[in-house]
Amino acid sequence: MTGYGSAETTSNKYIFKVELKSLNGKFMELNLRLPKLFSDKEMVLRNHIGAKMVRGSVNAYINVEKQKGTEPEPVVINKPLAIEFYKSWKELADSLGADSKDIFRSLMTMPELMKLEDQGYEETDWEQLLKTFEIAFNNLETFRKEEGKALQTLLTNHCFAIEELIPEVEEFETERMEITKQKLQKNLNELLGKEGFDKNRFEQELVYYLEKLDITEEKNRLISHCRHFLDTLKEEQSGRKLNFIAQEIGREINTMGSKASHAGMQKAVVKMKEELEKIKEQVLNVL
Repeated sequence: MTGYGSAETTSNKYIFKVELKSLNGKFMELNLRLPKLFSDKEMVLRNHIGAKMVRGSVNAYINVEKQKGTEPEPVVINKPLAIEFYKSWKELADSLGADSKDIFRSLMTMPELMKLEDQGYEETDWEQLLKTFEIAFNNLETFRKEEGKALQTLLTNHCFAIEELIPEVEEFETERMEITKQKLQKNLNELLGKEGFDKNRFEQELVYYLEKLDITEEKNRLISHCRHFLDTLKEEQSGRKLNFIAQEIGREINTMGSKASHAGMQKAVVKMKEELEKIKEQVLNVL
C-alpha cells in the first residue's frame, strides 16, 4: 500500500498541484489538505478518495495558485474596526505622553483588519482539480503496482522457503522414530519386570504416544496452506485473506514444533518460523 504520486496542471486562471502519499494501515485514514477556495467540496473529495484508496494511511495535499498576470483578488479593509483601534491607541498614547506617529503603520500589520475577497470558482475549475487528482492517483497506482510486483516475488520466495524446509524435517523423522522405539523398548523391559503390569493400558498409551509424534497431517496441511497462499497472491485486494492464511500456516508450524522432540527437527521448524515472520511483516503491505 506504500506509494507516491503527484501531478500539476494549469487553467487560464489557476495552477493545480496534487500530491498523494500512501502508507500501510489496516483501515482507511485520510489526511486531506484542501485550499479554502474549494472548502465546500471537502466531503465530496474525501468520498472520492476513500472509494479509490480502500484502506491505508493516505496524505493528500492539494494546492491551488493563481496564474501570474491574472487579476489579483481585491483587498477588503475592515474600516470600522481600524478606526476603533486607531482611536483607542491614540487615546492611550496621549494619556501616557507617548509618540503616536507610528500607530497607523502598526495598524497595517494587523491581519484582522484586512482580507482578500474570495471571488469563488467556476465549475470548470473544480473539474480541472478532479482531473489533476486523477493524474496523481494514476501515478500513485503505477508506483504501487511496481512495488506490488516486487512484494509478490518476495512473498513467493518466503513461502517456497517454508515448503523447502519440509524435506529437512522429514530427514530426521526416521532417526527420531528409532530413538523413540529404543526408549519405549527400554521402558517396556523395565515394565515387564514389575508386578501389576496392565497390557491393555500399555497398548492404549502406546497408540496415544505414537499419534502424538506423527506429523503427517501437519505436513500435508502446511503444504496445502502454502499452495493456497500462493494462489491467493494472484488475486486482487487479498491482503486480509493472506493474513488469515499466514495464521493457519503458523498453527501447523507450531504444532510440528511441539511434536518434534528432536533437535534437528526443531531447528528446521525455527527456520520456518523465521520465514513466516517475514511473510507476516510484508503481508501488511498488501491491499
